[in-house]
Amino acid sequence: MISAIIVAAGKSTRMGGQTDKLFLPVAGRPLVAHAWQRFDGAPFIDEIVLVVRDGRQSAFAQLAAQYHFAKPFRFAPGGKERQDSVWNGLEDLSPRSEIVAIQDAARPCTSLALIEATIAAARQTGAAVAAQPVSDTIKHSDDGAFVTRHLDRSRLWAVQTPQTFRVEVIRRALAAARASGLQITDDTAACEMIGQAVKLVFLPAPNPKVTVPDDVPYVEMLINAIAVRRRLAQDASPDE
Repeated sequence: MISAIIVAAGKSTRMGGQTDKLFLPVAGRPLVAHAWQRFDGAPFIDEIVLVVRDGRQSAFAQLAAQYHFAKPFRFAPGGKERQDSVWNGLEDLSPRSEIVAIQDAARPCTSLALIEATIAAARQTGAAVAAQPVSDTIKHSDDGAFVTRHLDRSRLWAVQTPQTFRVEVIRRALAAARASGLQITDDTAACEMIGQAVKLVFLPAPNPKVTVPDDVPYVEMLINAIAVRRRLAQDASPDE
């Protein structure tokens, strides 16, 4: 059984004001509905657990009804930190779940091909992460004001989601992180703690996350472009 955890319990602090970015209208529907749709429409995903803040369950349930999401889903409570939210999501998985893909709710452009590729890699190695090689020149700064040293970008990767694991692997890794008191913002960091290899999975399509207001126009453009390509592919189908 393959499960997905969509982490949707953040406070959107970098969006400014009281904005809940997950419900911002983007390309005709709330941002989180796009991410949810990706997994709801994935034939290889059997169930979805949405980790949400207390009191927001009804708003998410309304989305499911409005957009006719058909995949079995349920809610898990958000935690104090992201790793706590992921842990709560893991606790709510079906006992039959063997593989779990963990996704940021604010990452709406993730392709089915990328989800499937991380699942295949996790099945083989135990842990996998969507990632892209860094293209910018990267500098390290000790004080945030001056460059300390240059980093070799040929060895640097920017990790994204989905981050996909055998369930027993990520449970063991996060348990180790929790026991040590270490706070992590990336699930694969917990795997590094226990010596678990993590496979980098690269696909060239953009897979951005909405973090600040200026991200919204770019993401909306990508979503619209994806929709256009899908319509063109359908029009070109010999069955049409």
